[in-house]
Amino acid sequence: MQMADSILITSYEPTRKVSTVKPLSVVTVHNRYLMRGGEDEVFESEARLLEEYGCTVKMISQEMTNPAGLMDKARVAIKAVWSDDWYGKFRAQLEETRPAVVHIHNFFPIISPSIYYACRDAGVPVVQTLHNYRLLCPGATFYRDGKICEDCLHGSLLNVVVHGCYRDSRVGTAVAARMLSAHRGRQTWSKMVDRYIALTEFSRQKFIEGGLPAERIVVKPNFVLPDPGPGREKGDYAIFVGRLVDLKGVPTLLKAWKTLPEPIPLMIAGDGPYRAQLEEELQQAGLSTVNYRGRLSRAETLKAMQGAKALIFPSEWFEGFPVTIAEAFACGTPVICSRLGSMQEIVADGVNGLHFEAGNAESLAAQVRWAWAHPAELSVMSKAARAEFEARYTAERNYEMLMDIYEGVITERG
Repeated sequence: MQMADSILITSYEPTRKVSTVKPLSVVTVHNRYLMRGGEDEVFESEARLLEEYGCTVKMISQEMTNPAGLMDKARVAIKAVWSDDWYGKFRAQLEETRPAVVHIHNFFPIISPSIYYACRDAGVPVVQTLHNYRLLCPGATFYRDGKICEDCLHGSLLNVVVHGCYRDSRVGTAVAARMLSAHRGRQTWSKMVDRYIALTEFSRQKFIEGGLPAERIVVKPNFVLPDPGPGREKGDYAIFVGRLVDLKGVPTLLKAWKTLPEPIPLMIAGDGPYRAQLEEELQQAGLSTVNYRGRLSRAETLKAMQGAKALIFPSEWFEGFPVTIAEAFACGTPVICSRLGSMQEIVADGVNGLHFEAGNAESLAAQVRWAWAHPAELSVMSKAARAEFEARYTAERNYEMLMDIYEGVITERG
């Protein structure tokens, strides 16, 4: 079993308990994705969490669309940088609801950054969760051509347009780069946000490296609501849950399973651009031990996780904070993940999971073989995974942390 270097984890510690926190009025904002993912889950879960503790929550969301014609694309490109419409209607919303704080999850590309200025003019503090690396990278992932790429972190944003990093579109990437460049020039990111929430210490350091003010970035992880509870009995299978795309390590996953000398059952749950190729490869390779289930409901996914011996998480980008890993811990399921970015911070190698070299199918296969050959050790990791969830990722603990952040920015604003 390979052991990774130790990583310092500095999580945000709340200064008050739930019982002492006064419920607040909060406006939450999110531009939903074409394919539902973890950010959408967190947006909804946080609103539900706040409401369960008595807060008044106004959720403002916008569905992402694919512009049809040239004129539609031009309008989206202009409004992605600044939208008078969004400024006006958001300012009106703030006047009507008079919230104590605005919490922004995702604004790109439909919801314009002009809403930050509406908040400033209305005197409402702003908290923003940094779910991905959009403020530093037009593609939001620091990933290009099958590997980590930080060209836009240390160089000009306009240099990345030729690569089409945003949705494989040079035009779309140009829009994203122009938006970021314009608002860096206006100092929107340094002046219009009272507090940033990074999901791990790794991502916090990346944003500091990218120029965000360190004193305004705190670490608060994602959480699981409701708690599914640990599985009563583990089956003899591993599970992968996620979008079927290259950067999630799906090709590496399949290569690893092809090299396993002994049959180990694998369940794959998810959908995405790689689906057709996945189904074709499974058929051609005759991998009868791999059961592709398609996209499951959340209840079905959690039930499958509860019964799995391990979650395989082979992602090849830095990740923000995968809700899937927190869900696996809640289910008492250890995680075998890439030794990369936030993943190696969340999963402790040899404690509640195992690490392998990102993108290396042989390394992944070796860790899977080790896990299946050591059921007693894997059982100990299962208990440790559940203990980690109870210590860090419960709804109650997250509420304390979130309210402490809100109260902090409100106090600073006077």
